[in-house]
Amino acid sequence: MDATNNEVRSLRFDSYDSGEHLKNAAKQARARNYQDFLIVDVDAHHYESEHYRDVFGYIDSPVLRRNALESFSRGGRANFLGGQVGYQDISGRITRHWLRKNEKTPADKHRDITTTLRWMDAMGVDYACLFPTPMLFLGTHPQPEIESALAQAYNRWLCERILQEEKRIISMLYLPFNDPEAAYQTVKEFGGRKGVVGFMVTAPRYKPVHDNAYMKTYRLIEEMGLPISFHAAYSWGDQALQLTNRFIGVHALGFMWFNMVHMTNWVVNGLPERFPKLKVMWIESGLTWAYSLMQRLDHSYMMRTSDCPSLKRKPSEYMQEMFYSSQPMEVPDDPSILEATFKMIKAETQLVWSSDYPHWDFDLPGVIYDLPFLKEQSKRNILGGNAARLFNLPPQPVKTIPDFD
Repeated sequence: MDATNNEVRSLRFDSYDSGEHLKNAAKQARARNYQDFLIVDVDAHHYESEHYRDVFGYIDSPVLRRNALESFSRGGRANFLGGQVGYQDISGRITRHWLRKNEKTPADKHRDITTTLRWMDAMGVDYACLFPTPMLFLGTHPQPEIESALAQAYNRWLCERILQEEKRIISMLYLPFNDPEAAYQTVKEFGGRKGVVGFMVTAPRYKPVHDNAYMKTYRLIEEMGLPISFHAAYSWGDQALQLTNRFIGVHALGFMWFNMVHMTNWVVNGLPERFPKLKVMWIESGLTWAYSLMQRLDHSYMMRTSDCPSLKRKPSEYMQEMFYSSQPMEVPDDPSILEATFKMIKAETQLVWSSDYPHWDFDLPGVIYDLPFLKEQSKRNILGGNAARLFNLPPQPVKTIPDFD
C-alpha cells in the first residue's frame, strides 16, 4: 500500500504547461523549419468532460439537463453517457490528461483555447480540428435521445465558447447518427457556423450507413461542400471484440473494425455513385486496413458484381478518392512496405496528417516529414496542403513556434 501511495504521489505536480511538456517537439519543429510549412492537424482532442457542467447547460430538455447535471455532480456509477472501460486514460507513453488540471491559464480566454494553442505551437501546427474524447463512445448509448441531446449541447458549446473565439481551432461537428432526423437537423443548424469545416460520425455504433434515412443528410452535406468523416474508436462491449482479453488487442482491432464495416457498406451500396461530390474521410484507423480492404473488396467484387449493381468501377477506385488521416502511422521495419501503402491510397493527394494529441499514441509531424521516400511537395501536401483543400483553409502558415533554448 505504501509503495502504491508513493507512486501516486510522485505523479502529482504542482504545475504543468502543455508547451513545456512538448519542448522537444518544438525543438524538432524549429530544426525542420516547420515555420515555413502549412501544418493542419485533422484529428486532435480535448477532454470535454472537464467542462460538462457548462456543456450540459446547453441541453434543451429540462429533464435531460437535470439528469445530466446530477450525473456530473454524483460521479461514480451515475454516468449519464454510458460506460467504457477507461484504459485509454491510464498507462501509455504520455502524461495523462488529469495532470493538466494544474496548468495555469489566463482568465480572459477559455482554458481549452489556451492549452490547445500551446501544444499546437510546440508541434508547429497552424490549424487543429478539435474533437471530443469521452463522447466518441456515445454512439453505443442505449438511448438515442441522450446522444442527440448531448451532441446538440456539445456542438453549441463548442461553437460559442471555442470556435467563435479562435480561428486556428476548427472542428467537424458530432453527428447524432442514431437519430437520422436529429443528424439532419444538426447539419442544418451548424453547417454555416464559424470554424465548422464538416461533420463527424463516431464509428463505434450499429447503424448501417446505407440506410435511406441518412440520404437527405448526405445530400445536404454534399450541397454545402463540406466533408463527412468517420472517427474510429473501440468498443469492448462489441460481441466479437469481447473475445479479446487485453486492451492492446481491443485497441488494435477496434479502431479498424468499425470503420472497415462502415467503409464496406458505403462502397458496396453505391454511395460514392449517389453522392459523387461528397468528400469522405476516415479517421484514426491507421493506413494498413485501407489497402487490405481495397484488395479484398476488389477480389470479391470481380466474382460477384451482381451484388453491387450501382457500382461502375472497382471498390478500390472509389476508396482511392476518399481521404485518410495518418494516425496512428504503422511504420514497418521495411520502409518499402509503407511506401507501397502510400501508393495504394494515393497519399500525395488523399492522406492528411493527424496527431491525435493528447492521447497516448499521438504522432508528431515528423512521422511524415522524416519519411525518406517522400518528396518535399508530397510532405507539404500531407502535412497541410491536402487538409487546406479539404477544409477550404488559407494556405499561409500562421503559427509561432516557441524557442525553449
